[in-house]
Amino acid sequence: MISNPPNDKTVEIEVGIVTANEGQNAVDLLADASAISKVKIKRAMTAGAVWIRKGKKTTRLRRAKAPLQSGSSLLLYYDTKILEEVPKPPTLIADESIYSVWFKPSGLRSSGSKYGDHCAINRWIELHHQPQRPCFMVHRLDRFATGLIVLAHTKQAAADLSLQFKNRIVGKIYQVICAGLLEKDYSVHEKLDGKEAESIVKVLKTDKNLNQSLVEVEIKTGRKHQIRRHLAHIGYPVIGDRQHGDAQTGELQLTSCHLSFLHPITQTRTNYALEEALRPALN
Repeated sequence: MISNPPNDKTVEIEVGIVTANEGQNAVDLLADASAISKVKIKRAMTAGAVWIRKGKKTTRLRRAKAPLQSGSSLLLYYDTKILEEVPKPPTLIADESIYSVWFKPSGLRSSGSKYGDHCAINRWIELHHQPQRPCFMVHRLDRFATGLIVLAHTKQAAADLSLQFKNRIVGKIYQVICAGLLEKDYSVHEKLDGKEAESIVKVLKTDKNLNQSLVEVEIKTGRKHQIRRHLAHIGYPVIGDRQHGDAQTGELQLTSCHLSFLHPITQTRTNYALEEALRPALN
């Protein structure tokens, strides 16, 4: 099956094939079915855009010469725009062996999709950080948000940290530049998607000329786009947030500045703070 047949302006192609014979070559099959060159198919494989399904199990297929079993399905999700993205590299803040803490720049994704994972922070770390280790996501930051993010390198650490995020043991503090002049601190209790959500907003600085405020936000829950939606709700949308009420140009001014959680082994409270140079500032 091919959707959106290829041409010079192709944006997205989806191909699904059931292999007929043992040992067939995935690159040849996909190239024949999609009219995409073998070179581009191999690059798409490396980027994580090719999948193989056998029974109920579906995994990414990265090796061009990997032998195929009869009856397995090949899936190609070829999106030109995504495959041409060049990820911005993250900056290591702390390497604790079983987990590491990083500064995620704007544009770097927290996870991959069916169209690839070469622009996802976990895949970047697996490929570039030494010593090489598996990398497990335990929480996420919006694609255009910046700041601290922790990733686990063992399944045990991943399970422990994921449970801490779920049970609200992790302390999360952000700094945000929003439109308008906040004159007081806020405690926002506004349900999001039918679920309880709480954000504590503290004013750090205001600029009358810019009509903007620098605020610190501590979130007690972790709902989707919680900070952006809560600040928009009280009338002070985040600068650069086109989705929830602010149409100004420029990057999203939302940064994760503090993370606090229990060490997965020692269970002692650990704290990480982002240096001032990487935090948002009123110019």
